[in-house]
Amino acid sequence: MSDLTVSRHFVQAALVGAETLGFDTREMLREAGISPDLLRIEMARVSSDQFSHLMQVLWNRMGDEFMGLGPRRARTGTFATMCALVIDCLNLKSVYRQAFRFSRLFEPMVAMELEIGEDNAQLVTRMEGEIHDPSFFLRESILVIWHRLGSWLIGQPIELEKAEFDYPRPAHGDEYRHIFHCPLAFDSDKTALTFDKRFLSAPVIRDKPEMQQFLKTSPADLLSRPDESNTFTGRIRALIGRDFAKPLPDFEWIAAELHTSPQTLRRRLKQENTSFQEIKDLLRRDMAIYYLSRQEPPINDIAAKVGFTEPSTFHRAFKKWTGVTPGAYREGERGNLSG
Repeated sequence: MSDLTVSRHFVQAALVGAETLGFDTREMLREAGISPDLLRIEMARVSSDQFSHLMQVLWNRMGDEFMGLGPRRARTGTFATMCALVIDCLNLKSVYRQAFRFSRLFEPMVAMELEIGEDNAQLVTRMEGEIHDPSFFLRESILVIWHRLGSWLIGQPIELEKAEFDYPRPAHGDEYRHIFHCPLAFDSDKTALTFDKRFLSAPVIRDKPEMQQFLKTSPADLLSRPDESNTFTGRIRALIGRDFAKPLPDFEWIAAELHTSPQTLRRRLKQENTSFQEIKDLLRRDMAIYYLSRQEPPINDIAAKVGFTEPSTFHRAFKKWTGVTPGAYREGERGNLSG
């Protein structure tokens, strides 16, 4: 069972280039196990497995890792070649330097450049030429992939101090809180990620066999399945678990398990742009969506599984999360949505 879900927005944004170029995006969705009907529900979400599969379908069908959104085509295998170059680097600093040198071989250039200050470092987006990215998906993907690739190579998440964007806050801007887990700044003079420069000296701990395994599902998995293990959000999700039928641990117990005070934990969650209540709500939502995508469980049973004693309360909560009832959502998953 996948822990996380991905907003319908990102599914549609990923398909923009393919639609523009005349590809059959409904067929692409079906190949990825996503019902096109489901996307008629405005607040629908797909599993991270489905989203990862869709990315692979897009790259392979289009032969373009920029998915028709960039200033040029990035042939399939470009990312893997860059990874083959950086696996021999000693530390994160040399990874980002080497990756930038590789990316600037192509014109127009699409890359992130490392800039080092006194206390922190920045990965700054460098994009030349004209891009076709109305939903910002390519720009978001570049940020996420470079950040999470670096984190994977050094075996620890690079904690971000700030994420900034040289465009206005988009309609889906709230999703950014769960992607970057740090303060956000829009309408900035650049698109960049800021982090403590101590991470730059972290050694690369992965080897070539691990990289070969990693590349079987990446960069798709980097976009759909972040490593949250070192964030407080991820650690709390792990402590809560998936059994909502029994009473959930309280905040004080969680804080004690994480060897911190409740006050400090609240502050850290605020820095990660979330709260204990939101973490619990989103876990319930994602689990409910997971169970609804299965044929078997009756909706009342699902309500109990995700911690609701009254089915009517579950129906109200689910409609708040997705805009539709659990029954309508299941019909969308099955491709039977009427109207």
